[in-house]
Amino acid sequence: MERVCFVMQVRPDRITEYLAAHETVWPEMLQALRDAGWRDYSLFVDRETGLVVGTLETDDFAEARRRMDATDVNLRWQATMAPFFVTPDGAGPDRSLRRLEQYFHLV
Repeated sequence: MERVCFVMQVRPDRITEYLAAHETVWPEMLQALRDAGWRDYSLFVDRETGLVVGTLETDDFAEARRRMDATDVNLRWQATMAPFFVTPDGAGPDRSLRRLEQYFHLV
């Protein structure tokens, strides 16, 4: 099992709208995440700066991302979320995430 943590950058002036969109995540998007192997998935935000931190568990993160990439619902969700994110070279939000290295864990 992999424990994954990543960061993304939301436009600070769009935080309220971004959070509102996550109050009603499409059921088919939630199911696609589950089917792709995303478990115990959480998102955290610093409302002041727009920094988003995500955590999840999965058997194989590369495979979980590949499986999400293959879904139509993910393409639609990413297109809907794109205006909220600061991304390099116009990359989609899911392509702008930067994975962080875990260096300590207390159980």
